[in-house]
Amino acid sequence: MTRVFKQTDARRLGLPGRTALEIVSGTRGSRGVTLRLVEIPVPEFGEAPRARHQHQDFEECIFVLSGQGTTHADSGDYELRAGDTIVVSPGDKHATRNTGNEPLRLLCF
Repeated sequence: MTRVFKQTDARRLGLPGRTALEIVSGTRGSRGVTLRLVEIPVPEFGEAPRARHQHQDFEECIFVLSGQGTTHADSGDYELRAGDTIVVSPGDKHATRNTGNEPLRLLCF
């Protein structure tokens, strides 16, 4: 069944160091897609970076809407700017950090 998912109805996730809205997911009626809108603020001086995480059973695709950052992964460090897309392989521990002077906004699939 075709559906429209409203951002205003998204579930706010309590993830550390960022604002994350889960717009589409299995818990919201999707069979195979998860979509999150994530905003990572400009880090404060001396702030410790978030720990890396991994997804064992699927790739993560991240599209940069605005800002700039770096994804630090087991496989390397990847600089990102608005319009870039990165696909992280299953099992590759990673964390994306804001390296700019404005919020880093991402669409994560």
